[in-house]
Amino acid sequence: MAKRNEKTNKPVLVVGMGRFGIALAQQLVSQNKEVLAVDRHRGLVQKYADSLTHTVEADATDIEALRQLGAEEFDSAVVGVGTSIESSVLIAANLVDLGVTQVWAKAINPTHGKILTRIGCHHVIYPEHDAGVRAAHLVSGQMMDFIKFDDDFAIVKMRPPKALQSKTIDESQPRKRHGINIVGVKSPGQEFVYAQPDTLISPGDTIVVSGDVHKLEYFADHA
Repeated sequence: MAKRNEKTNKPVLVVGMGRFGIALAQQLVSQNKEVLAVDRHRGLVQKYADSLTHTVEADATDIEALRQLGAEEFDSAVVGVGTSIESSVLIAANLVDLGVTQVWAKAINPTHGKILTRIGCHHVIYPEHDAGVRAAHLVSGQMMDFIKFDDDFAIVKMRPPKALQSKTIDESQPRKRHGINIVGVKSPGQEFVYAQPDTLISPGDTIVVSGDVHKLEYFADHA
């Protein structure tokens, strides 16, 4: 395995080469990140050997196997195992015990997530739940994309509601009237620009909006 050479390009250890783990690993590679992907199933390891930086067949529930892979040298590790809660928890505990600075782990339900947090996992991910929430916003309203950061705050990409069309931000006053902020605007064929008070929003534009989730929902459907 190549040694890390830049702070911004440190390798990432991904344990579990199921759909979540592979999607994450391939995205990291596309961002020019070095990835070591580990799985106990030889078929998966061989299948993705050419598309990932490094793939290794190993049982990560065995802390000695992780030591042999140099897991303690990684700053970031992701546990993508979802078929077995017991394996997921044991792998995460091994990584925490080895001193990995940031351990991310996939959880399949709140109980699983609570256990991962209690054993010292730094970040718990609920991919199915988060994807469902995001899809619900996209299917039911005018939003084109939806990213939720916590219980009350989100950033949304959407078409401008009628209340904003053919007006400058200063004229429509979205913060005062709707409690949301226009972050940026993209007109067809033009580059994204950060919103200014004199930015004119046209019906065909795409806008990026931030604010309270409930206010954004109401703004998207009623403004």
